[in-house]
Amino acid sequence: MASERTYGDIPGYPPGSTFKNRDELADSGVHRPNQAGICGGKDGAESIVVSGGYVDDEDYGTEIVYTGQGGNDPATKRQIADQQLTRGNLGLARSQIDGNPVRVVRGAGGDPKYSPKVGLRYDGLFRVVDHWHDTGKDGFKIWRYRLVALESADPPPTSADGATGEPAARTEATIQRLVRSTAVSNGVKRLHGYECQVCGIQLTTPAGPYVEAAHIRALGKPHNGPDVASNVLCLCPNDHLLFDTGAIYVDADGVVRQAGTDAELGKLRLVAGHSLDWTQLAHHRKHHKS
Repeated sequence: MASERTYGDIPGYPPGSTFKNRDELADSGVHRPNQAGICGGKDGAESIVVSGGYVDDEDYGTEIVYTGQGGNDPATKRQIADQQLTRGNLGLARSQIDGNPVRVVRGAGGDPKYSPKVGLRYDGLFRVVDHWHDTGKDGFKIWRYRLVALESADPPPTSADGATGEPAARTEATIQRLVRSTAVSNGVKRLHGYECQVCGIQLTTPAGPYVEAAHIRALGKPHNGPDVASNVLCLCPNDHLLFDTGAIYVDADGVVRQAGTDAELGKLRLVAGHSLDWTQLAHHRKHHKS
């Protein structure tokens, strides 16, 4: 049940808290499973462990491209079967939709640049900003999630017990924040008269019409899509969510379809002056269409 989930920091264990092993970590409640890398289910995911168990993981410190669970040989850490959007994988996708934060724990087997030398360390709250499927390095289907760090209200500990016997190392770093071009987004919205390209709805507020700019190919790692008008759709909030999560897609003929059934929902609405990069829509279908 969703009520059993605990999202956010666990009292008494601020970011930087260390643990000797998985049993100690589980006892703390920061990450409750003794083995699984994701604590979650269809109602959401509350925590993950990044410890080098999957060859497709990418750790950038304040951003993580995380590989879902399943199909992995724990002895070789290689993928031997396709992953499914079930259990913890579905939970991480649900956390993106609901906006619930995810506790991130790093283990000694992860990227040495960001991981503890021994044991495990709680590194704070992250949010899931994107999820998609891909073909992994071993040739099997995997689910991938991009998580970005949130600032925690709890201060770091002045001392730490457990794996290292000393406070977790903290170094100064320059964080490159992703800046979206307001001019690009607003230009696309104006061209479409603030009407959704999928359903044609224009939402009216006391401050004027409202619609959202949806990047077809995401700007962040590892997609690195361009912040240009040809990579932007003008969508209402409902269709923006459906597009980002792969519930709808645009086929090669410009028809909007429902994922799973491929049911036709109508033609994508186009206007003069807004040319789309159809290779980006093909990229969206490849990585988001179920």
